[in-house]
This record gives sequence, structure tokens and C-alpha cells, in this order.
Amino acid sequence: MSLTYIPGKDAALEASIERLNAAVSNLGFHIEEARWLNPAPYIWSVHIRDRDCPQVFSNGKGASREAALASAYGELIERLSTRYLWADFYLTPVLDQHGFVHQHDEQWFAGNGQLPADLLDDKTRERYDPEAQLTLAELKDMNGGDSGKGVCAVPYIRQRDQAKVLFPINVIGNLFVSNGMSAGNNRDEAIVQGLSEIFERAIKNRIISEAITLPEVPAEVIARYPKIEAGLEALNKAGFTLRALDASLGGRYPVMCVILQNPNDYGVYASFGAHPRFEVALERALTELLQGRALDELEGFPAPTTDMDMVSDPHNLELHFIDSSGYVSWALLSDEADIAFADWDDSRDNAATREALIELLHEEGHDVYIAEYTALGAYACRILVPGFSEIYPADELKWQNNNQALPYRSLLCQLAIADEVSWRTLLEALEQHAVNEQLRVLEWAGIVGDKGTPWARLRIGELKLWLQLALGEQEEAFDQLGMVLSSGHLDNDERAQLRALSDVLELQLAGAELDNYRRALNAYHGETLVEEAEELSEGRLLFPGLDELDPLAPTQAHARLLEAYEKVIRAQSQPA
Repeated sequence: MSLTYIPGKDAALEASIERLNAAVSNLGFHIEEARWLNPAPYIWSVHIRDRDCPQVFSNGKGASREAALASAYGELIERLSTRYLWADFYLTPVLDQHGFVHQHDEQWFAGNGQLPADLLDDKTRERYDPEAQLTLAELKDMNGGDSGKGVCAVPYIRQRDQAKVLFPINVIGNLFVSNGMSAGNNRDEAIVQGLSEIFERAIKNRIISEAITLPEVPAEVIARYPKIEAGLEALNKAGFTLRALDASLGGRYPVMCVILQNPNDYGVYASFGAHPRFEVALERALTELLQGRALDELEGFPAPTTDMDMVSDPHNLELHFIDSSGYVSWALLSDEADIAFADWDDSRDNAATREALIELLHEEGHDVYIAEYTALGAYACRILVPGFSEIYPADELKWQNNNQALPYRSLLCQLAIADEVSWRTLLEALEQHAVNEQLRVLEWAGIVGDKGTPWARLRIGELKLWLQLALGEQEEAFDQLGMVLSSGHLDNDERAQLRALSDVLELQLAGAELDNYRRALNAYHGETLVEEAEELSEGRLLFPGLDELDPLAPTQAHARLLEAYEKVIRAQSQPA
């Protein structure tokens, strides 16, 4: 069998796939290749997932089928090793059973006061808690923060001096999310990949938010890379307009960009890629453009704008991180570049480029922190560069922390049998935190819902409605009902139920005698829905369909998620 080697990788693609596949299989996962796409020459992507737990998944991209599959398995290993696949879910039952919930070397800090000296270091403390206002109670993570043990932190190594620094899981999950995670054939390769990703996203944000016009890559340079050239030409022939741009800002950063304009809907899409090798960075920008997208899915991106307030808004930049669907400035499409093209390339080995990338960050005043994982049969790491690699601003820890549901998770499990004080506390919390009314309640709580059930469909807006009715607040419930009915997520049955409730509430609030309108109401909604609406409005029926949940396994789907997590926990060696 012939072996395929590509720039930047220290092993053949076939060998990487075989080794990573074996590592994942040995954990007990059954991986399916769920969706392959090859919309243009040398542009491949694949979605893989576990047969039993669809929350265990990853995506890969590359210039060949093998490269995309190796990419997908690498992403899967990094997300299993770092536990990122479970970052948004309730995991306290695992802690109760194994004594740790994230990593075997995690440390817990009890109490509710200010942060102890053992958490973070001086530089990160100044960044995340400059006025010493954060408390331990606010930094409990959403995974096991309701266990009673306090705040969980994991160790990272500061690369400047090899000092160990403890980062709260809450800080990592809220601010860095998936940025800087990587896996590879060896340590150097993986760290280069993780650092490249960090540079890609930081420089992308700078270019977009500062409206920097990038230089186009000359045709003679593109011609050096026939596969990239063929992919660009195929997309141009498909009716799109593409430009390959040098995003290195004068050769300083290992970043490239590909811009796609869609003449059918005037949308523009900026895709970025990074690696010390010029060819690899440009190829990644091109394959990222179509990862998980067929040609007919390149619609719906916004048109370019001159409104820089909108472009530089943090929410817009977050969209660029999530799926590149944010606004970009017309400046990105200008022919008058702000910076000259740099024909850069770093062809040194991964060990040398790893050192160079870390040194570049040190030169710019940043510290680099790395956590390394090898217990699952392959090398993986997670890299944090405070002040450079965060996806969300530091004030999220205070005002938009993802642990808002922690105090109410057990209440949700027993909602229908709780008391009025508990219902009011929950309702006030939803208002105080301004929780998105379109958000699914179980998602807010970190629980996987069973498809098709009332719990899985329930949104925050509807929960507020049921709470108001349980508390006898008919006027507030009627106003809330109007907002729920105006949302677009309701199915026909839900809309019919709520329309009946709306009519009944309206008549009751007007002081009408329902019996005088029962025939008309039944004609509109049917006798069953009218009777149910009357029971709901009068508090005789509470939280329809929301049965009590088992805190240890709230749903069947969540039980499968916990079973999947057990597979990686069992592979994690206990501390000596």
C-alpha cells in the first residue's frame, strides 16, 4: 500500500488514520462516517460521529479523502482528551462515582469568598478579575458545580518558565471554548497546529474589526500549488468569485484568507487558515470555506457593509468564530491593499516552528499555557493565550456565565411538585439573567433531551409562561403568551394548544363568563383543548407534559451521554 505524506505532518495519512481509529475504537466508540462532501477538486470534508451517542462527533477537512478523515479523527481525539465534547453538559453523577469529573489531576476549591491565591497567576488574575470582585461561587462550572465541592480547576504549564498554573474550568469554558485544542502524531506537530489555530482566529478578528485590506496572492504564486489552483478555478467556474489573500500582515503571522463572493445573493464569506507553511495555510483557508457545505449551501451570508460599528461588534466577531456568517467590511474587497504581499514560508520542522510561534507570542507580551493529554492513546493538548486566544470577553464571567442554571437544575427535575417560592425564584432568575427566550430549557441546564418529548421542545419563553400560570399571574402570562406565539419554533400542535389558552385567558381577564362562549371556543379549538386551557389558566393543571426527571439520568439521551463519558473516564489513569 502506498503511503501519503503531506506538508506539516510527521506521519503518513494512512498511518495516522489507522492509529487514531484504533485509539477511538479501543475506548469503546463505534464511529460512523456520516457525511462526505467533495464539492470541488481537492476540497474534501467529512462528519463522523459515534453510533450510540451523536454528541460524540467531529468534522474534518483536507485536500484529499484521507486528509479529511485524518483531520476528523484528530479533532475527535482532541475533543475526547480535553473533554470538550461534554463541556456544555451536566456531569455531576460522574464525579460522585469516580471522584473527579474533568481530569484526574483536577483540584477543587470550596467556599464562596474571593479567589484564593492558588487559582490563576498574577497576570491572569489581573485580566479576569482586575477589581477582585469575582467569587468562588461565581466560578463553579456547569458540569459538576452543583456537587457541593466548589470550584474545579486544572493545571496548565506556563511556557515562559514551566510554572504550573491552575485555571478554573469555568474560565476556560466561558472564554476560550474550543480555541487552541489540537491532536497530532507527536507533541511538536500538535502544538504547532493548536498555535496556528490561535493565530488564525486572533488575526482574523483583527483584520475584520480594523477593516484591513489584504494583498492578493499573485497568480504566479498560486501556480506553485496546482491542487489549490484547481480548487479555486472550479469554484470560480461554478459562478462564485474567489480571491486568495495574504493575511500574514507583512509576513509576521502564519495566516491566509480566501474570500468568496456570491453574485446570486450578494453575500460575501471570508475564510481563514493558518500554519507556518504557506501552502498549508492557504489550503486550510480554502478547505475551511467548504467544510460541511455543498455548493448550494454557500448562500445566506450577509453582503459587505461600510458600517464598522456593526462589523466590529463583539457579537459579529463571535459569529465569525462560530460559522463565519458575520458581516465583513467593503475594505476586505478593495483592490488597494493596506499591506504589501509577503511571500512568506517557514519550512523548518515542527520542533523549530513550535519554538518560533511561542517566541512570537512572548515577544508580543503574551504568556502561553499548555495542558497535555496522552491517556487515550494519542497526543492531544489545549493551549491558552490570555489576551489573545479568548473567543468571548472577560466580563462574560460576571454577566453571561454559562453556569446560570446551576442553582436551578435540581428544581427543574422536580418542577411540577415544587412550591411557589421555588417557582418564583426560578422565574426571577430567568428575568434577572435575561436568558434568551428561544433557548431550549434543557440546553440551558446542560441536559440532553429525548427527541419529540415536551421537555426536549420546551423553550425558556414557554417555561416562563408555565411559571406565571402556576403562580396565578394571569395578566403577565397573557403578555408572555403573546411573545411565545409570535416565535417561529412552535409546531402545529403546540400552536393550537397555546391559541386556545390565549383565547381563554383573554376572556377571563375581561371578566367574561366562559360558559357563555364555550360553544364558540369549542368550534375554534375543540372541546379537549378548551378544557385543558381552562385548567391551565386556573392553575389546576401545572407544567403540562413536564414529568419529574431523575437527577442521576434525567433523560435516556443524557444517560447515553454519561455512558459515553464513562468510556474516556475509565481510560484516564487515577492519580498515584
